[in-house]
Amino acid sequence: MTENQVSKESGDEMFGPFLFARGGDSTKIRLAALIVAPDGAEIQELRAMDGDPVSPQRLAALFGRTYWRFDFELPASADAQYSFGSETYAVCADMGSDLHIGFVSCNGQEEGDLDRPVEERNALWADLAEQHKKRPFALLLHGGDQIYADGVWHCHPEIEAWLDARRRQRLATAFSDEMRDAVLKFYLDHYLTIYNQPQIAHMLARVPSLMMWDDHDIFDGWGSHKKWFQGSAVAKGMFACARDAFCLMQLCAAPAADVDLLGVVDPKQQDAVERKTGLANKSEHDPLPDMILDRAGRSFAWRVDYPGMTLIAPDLRSERTPDVIMGDTGWRDLVPALETIPDGNRILLMSTVPVIGPRLSLVEFFLYMLPKPQKYEDDLRDQWQSRWHRREWCKMLELLERIANDHDHEITVLSGEIHVATRGTFETKGKTIHQLVASGISHTAPPQAFARGLGLLAWIGDNPLPNRPTRLKPLPDRKGVYCAARNYLTLSRNDKKWGAKWHLEGIGWTPDLTI
Repeated sequence: MTENQVSKESGDEMFGPFLFARGGDSTKIRLAALIVAPDGAEIQELRAMDGDPVSPQRLAALFGRTYWRFDFELPASADAQYSFGSETYAVCADMGSDLHIGFVSCNGQEEGDLDRPVEERNALWADLAEQHKKRPFALLLHGGDQIYADGVWHCHPEIEAWLDARRRQRLATAFSDEMRDAVLKFYLDHYLTIYNQPQIAHMLARVPSLMMWDDHDIFDGWGSHKKWFQGSAVAKGMFACARDAFCLMQLCAAPAADVDLLGVVDPKQQDAVERKTGLANKSEHDPLPDMILDRAGRSFAWRVDYPGMTLIAPDLRSERTPDVIMGDTGWRDLVPALETIPDGNRILLMSTVPVIGPRLSLVEFFLYMLPKPQKYEDDLRDQWQSRWHRREWCKMLELLERIANDHDHEITVLSGEIHVATRGTFETKGKTIHQLVASGISHTAPPQAFARGLGLLAWIGDNPLPNRPTRLKPLPDRKGVYCAARNYLTLSRNDKKWGAKWHLEGIGWTPDLTI
């Protein structure tokens, strides 16, 4: 099965439940469960703790399927459970002193992702499930590239032709209704194909997820391509479709179709778009979840609070351009979100691209000297450490330093994206901020030479703020700074003490790292 040959059931199958976290306190946690069913199908009952049936809310009806959300609460206990139909799902809802959290990223690969045997592709997902049996996870954090949607370029002949056309023709091409249908259907089918794989579906039904997208959830390098490319009608239309699918499949929310996406959708054509995509009758669904900081939906940054812990994820894709990572909305919302976190809470900040990284300006300099743009130029420009983003990178580091010291928070940054495992530290004037990178859970590991090359750049170092060094370091008991093996990360809180360890495919567990 190739990337553009995803699920062919076209509405004949029921998908889910897929469980999403919404925050909680010492007495209860709030959850949402997504069910995707054929249009007109009878939906089974969902009950929390054998209580009354929960009424579902219709989010969208698209391509023969209806997307339903169940909002409910569970008591904050280790033996909480809910049922859907005849099956009961245990949920570790105890958010007290001891806590176990999983972190994954890069759930796919650019080429041949669905051609791999599912047991091999999802070997680490199966291992994650075994760990869940031993010590249940209270949360599962997804740090970007939950799907690899690069096959979207082959979902329709007009899209393929556009990709092969010259620049002038691309700019003159409109994003047709046929293109829109093909692209949106591709994204939704791809999500369902991936989520429905047994090793993944098992975890998504039992562990509440928090997700933030990155470029492959749209297509490779979104936001770091040339401005004319990103500003074309077809590229903007494809992003709008990816955005709708992200809302449904990663936020468990109705697409925010009434937002003018910085010109992506012409307000005069909005009604026609909603009718075409099945998103009309907006009054029947709620706005974005309360966790989303920007209520207009231009940026999907979110914050979720639990006792003693706040999770926050800036959106590094919705407003991205070759010169900007977060955009005005993202910065407007992130600062007060960090400044108002409850006293004493540990902050887990998900940055889909690592905040602490190697010195990339040297590589970019040599690429810039070559006569033609190179294959990995957009990948380098994706990073905070790119010379194009250095000022914004410093702004982020200064913000984290201020929040850690002036507000007395311990901060841990979680990242993926680079297909290797590593860690780093940012030595502020008061506290040490740890960064933990786990990538990817199903993406094939890069060659060892790639890891060694990154390690050389890390050895050269890069300290953007005077006297506050950022350093990349080997994982516990490892020699190289970067480990080229598939991996995932676990975080544990035991009696207010936090630790982390990586599971490295073919190598095993690292020792605990105190953070």
